Amino acid sequence: MDRKTTTLGIVYLIAGISVFSVQDLILKLISGGYPLYQAMLIRGFTSIPFLLAFAHFDGGIRTLFSAGVGKMLLRGLVMFVAYFSFYIALAGLPLPTTVALYYSGPLFITVLSVLFLAEKVSATAWAAVLVGFLGVIIMVRPGSDLFDWAALLPILSGLTYAMSMITARKMGGTETAAALAFWATVIFLSGAALMALYYHDGSHTNTSHASLAFLTRGWITPTSTDLALMMACGVVASIGLWLLTQAYRIAAASVVAPFEYLGLIWSVLWGWLFWHDWPDAQGWIGISIIAGAGLFVLFQERRRSPQRAEPVV
Repeated sequence: MDRKTTTLGIVYLIAGISVFSVQDLILKLISGGYPLYQAMLIRGFTSIPFLLAFAHFDGGIRTLFSAGVGKMLLRGLVMFVAYFSFYIALAGLPLPTTVALYYSGPLFITVLSVLFLAEKVSATAWAAVLVGFLGVIIMVRPGSDLFDWAALLPILSGLTYAMSMITARKMGGTETAAALAFWATVIFLSGAALMALYYHDGSHTNTSHASLAFLTRGWITPTSTDLALMMACGVVASIGLWLLTQAYRIAAASVVAPFEYLGLIWSVLWGWLFWHDWPDAQGWIGISIIAGAGLFVLFQERRRSPQRAEPVV
């Protein structure tokens, strides 16, 4: 893999993370007044035309119907779990906390890239990954009065997101980024539709926790402003999903993954601007450890990149 391709993959990754941070902001803003499935449905239907346009310019619509459709649908199911668990967590946790815990994902990606892609990771990088998981534990605060079960959701999201991106790397030689994103969105819409069928009448509403309320709330007719925000999520998601998928298709996962930590900067900024959320001392320690571990892996792998073996795809 040449340096130019790797650099392009990093650029795609940074752009995708920046775009997706806007979606996180919007979903957090509407999570107190609308059900999750409503936002997911509107987002999904809005994103479909954009994804079809991407497919048209990325090999043609026919690339959506390759022999790998079944595998792409399975990957879409994993991605559904990733995004669903993250969105639910947004309602119950501060935005910086949710995003910081979600960024256990790049740590998982580094581990999975070794197990499934035969990528080589140095001993010092392994140590950094372990330190990064220590930062996750510090932020979750198990056993303390501040522990919130919703904090486990972004960790689940990080793990399943890592699985989906490693799968994208394995499938990148035969499938386009547009096809992977399109079928992931089909599953996303299907899951949202099933939730809407069950929760739309409001009879299952549970308000004991903000995350549960976001899941179980009945359908609410949106204002024009809120409808525009939900539709904006579709535009943001389609562009962001294509960028992220493209990044992992063309570049080694263990090289581009640490750049995902740049999303922490966006989450802290949005949280401070809109909710005056500012991590406490322990939160900053956890964030710093997670981000520091990722950056350490980044620099270690960049030094090794000229000699590193090609991934098995």
